[in-house]
Amino acid sequence: MLERFHVPHDEEIRIEYSDLRRLSIEILKKSGMNQKHAEIASDVLLKADVRGVDTHGVSNMLRNYVQYFNEGSANPRPNWKITRETESCATVDSDKGLGVVVVPLCMEIAIEKAKKTGVGLISIGNGRHLGMAAYHAMMALDHDMIGTCMTSSTTNVVPTHAAIPGIGTNPIAVAAPALNKAPFVFDAATSAIATNKVRVAQRIGVPLAPGWITDEKGNPIMVDTPLKQSDDPNDVAGIMQTPVGATRELGSHKGFSLGMVVDILGSILNGSLAGPLRTFKAHQNHFVAAYSIDAFTELNKFKEMMDEYLQILEDLPPVKGQERVLYAGLMEEETTIERMEKGIPLHPEVINWFKNICSELSINFNIPEGGIGNA
Repeated sequence: MLERFHVPHDEEIRIEYSDLRRLSIEILKKSGMNQKHAEIASDVLLKADVRGVDTHGVSNMLRNYVQYFNEGSANPRPNWKITRETESCATVDSDKGLGVVVVPLCMEIAIEKAKKTGVGLISIGNGRHLGMAAYHAMMALDHDMIGTCMTSSTTNVVPTHAAIPGIGTNPIAVAAPALNKAPFVFDAATSAIATNKVRVAQRIGVPLAPGWITDEKGNPIMVDTPLKQSDDPNDVAGIMQTPVGATRELGSHKGFSLGMVVDILGSILNGSLAGPLRTFKAHQNHFVAAYSIDAFTELNKFKEMMDEYLQILEDLPPVKGQERVLYAGLMEEETTIERMEKGIPLHPEVINWFKNICSELSINFNIPEGGIGNA
C-alpha cells in the first residue's frame, strides 16, 4: 500500500494484535455473529492490518460490518449453502453472509476439491464484503497450492468513454508459494484506486493522485485532487473512480475489461446481477480457486524455480531515488514481522470509535492509554 495511505507516524497509536483480535471478536459477537464466525472474520481483518493493508482491516471494515448488521443489509448468521456442484466446481448462495466468513469456508471447499482433482473452483453469489482478497487466496499456500480470489463489487467505477459508473472496483488476488522467499501475493483492484483508500485519504487528509477519480461528467481528473477531511468511513458518495489506466491512452480499457472478467466469474457465473444490472448496492459476489501444484509439476522444482524467479526480479538494479525492486508480497511479509512485534498502528479517530462501540456494547476496552508502551 502506498505510504500516503498509512497513518502518519506522529499520530499513530500502536495496539497489540491480540488486543485488537479480542475486541473485534467481542464486537462481532455482540452484533449477532456466533463465536466461530466472529473468530474467522476477525482473523481476516487482522491479517490485513498486520500486512500493512490498513484499508481492509479493523479501521475501516469492522465499523462497516456492525452497520450492515444494524441496518439489516447483511446477515450475521447466514445459512449459506452449495446450490450446484461437480467434483471440481461449486456454486454457493451466501444468504447475505459477510464474505469474511463465507469465503474462507468456500476456499476450504476449493482446496479439498483441488486435492482430489487438481483444481477447485467456487463461484459465490448473494454475498457481502470479504475484506482483503489476498487472505482467501493465501489460504492455498499452506496446502502447496496457488490460490486466487476475485470480488464483483459495488458499481462505482466509470468504464472507458462512459459518463457514469458501470462496474465495481473488482479486485483480483493471486498467491503462489516459494521455497525460501516470501510468497508471491498479488492483490489489487481493477480500478485505479480502491474505495477504501478514498476513505483512508479522507481520514488522514491526503489528496488523491491524478487519474484516480473522475469529475461529475465522468472525465478523469488528471491533477492532484484534495478531499475534505472526514471521520465518516462511508462519506464517499458521489466520488466516481477510474479503471486502472485512467484514460484510454494510458490503458483504461485494460482495467475496465479486467473488471468485467471479475463480474463474469464472480456474479454472472453464479446467476447474480452485475454492473448496471445490480438492484441492491450491498451485493458483493465472489470467485475463489485453488490449483494443486503437484497436479501440474513436481512441487519442490516449482518452489525452487519460484525462489530463483523472485530473487532475479528483486536483484534488478533500481532506478535513481529508489532503494530496491519489490515484488508483490515481499513488503507485506516484512511489515507482518514488524507489526507483530511492535503493534498495529491506528489513527486516533479509530481508537475513539473502538472506545465508543465498546461502551455502547458493554465490552471492556482495556487498552493502555496511548497504546503499547503507555500502560
